[in-house]
Amino acid sequence: MRAIVTGGAGFIGSHVVEALLARGDEVLVLDDLSNGKRENVPEGARLVVADLREPLDKEFDDVRPEVCFHLGAQVDVRVSVERPEHDADVNVRGTIRVLEAARRHDTQVVFSSTGGAIYGECDGPAPEDAERRPLAPYGVSKLAGEEYVAAYNRLYGTRHVSLRFGNVYGPRQDPHGEAGVVAIFLGKLATGEPPTIFGDGSQTRDYVYAGDVARATLAAAGQDCGVLNVGTAQETTVLELYELCRRVASSKLEAEFAPARLGEIQRSVLDVSRAERELGWRAGVPLEDGLRRTWESIA
Repeated sequence: MRAIVTGGAGFIGSHVVEALLARGDEVLVLDDLSNGKRENVPEGARLVVADLREPLDKEFDDVRPEVCFHLGAQVDVRVSVERPEHDADVNVRGTIRVLEAARRHDTQVVFSSTGGAIYGECDGPAPEDAERRPLAPYGVSKLAGEEYVAAYNRLYGTRHVSLRFGNVYGPRQDPHGEAGVVAIFLGKLATGEPPTIFGDGSQTRDYVYAGDVARATLAAAGQDCGVLNVGTAQETTVLELYELCRRVASSKLEAEFAPARLGEIQRSVLDVSRAERELGWRAGVPLEDGLRRTWESIA
């Protein structure tokens, strides 16, 4: 298969590129390297440094891709609050550019969205038709991207797919700035610095390993399944997560506690039964195993 991966030099995107190359596909990575890194792009993929907010016809003309895995995005929730216009510019206008280039080349788009930031507070595993209550502009911009994807499907008869990811973790996730809590915890443990837990640590998330997410993303190609959750349907508290991180790092370092952050979701977990039915996919890496693989990649 010929594929374009936007954001393929980033954390999740690089895992998708690896999975594509492993099965012999031809891959072009489009990334502006604002967050991604050249060294994340596996050997065998071609990298073009490009801003997704600009026309993408040349890149699509060169590759004539059958699928575009659209993972390029502004992903920092704090940035979305401080600079909502920038967040929308990248996540909404960038997605429209991808959809337009894909339309002209009859390319399917598999769009990476977010579960936790779209559903808001959950009272149990959230199915795809749960009420959508984003708390930050980031969730709003991703939801807008989903709506554009759905509108193109209705307007042009395309079969684009949106995948709502849980809290993705794994090797190559950046532990600096506002990143996934797993990368932050393991990064701190690697340097012997005590991590900070905000609030009492009882807040829960649905942690899903990047390799499993890549499998789901590839499985969505060629399907006509609308919107799907990609997670584990299992909740883990921040305190439980930190204990597992200490276990894989063989550390006794105690965490520090700080006041809860304003607007932080307390409970987030995804119902993934539809992905199991539609894609024959389910997460296969237990949390402790995934944490151990992540620790081994940075220790």
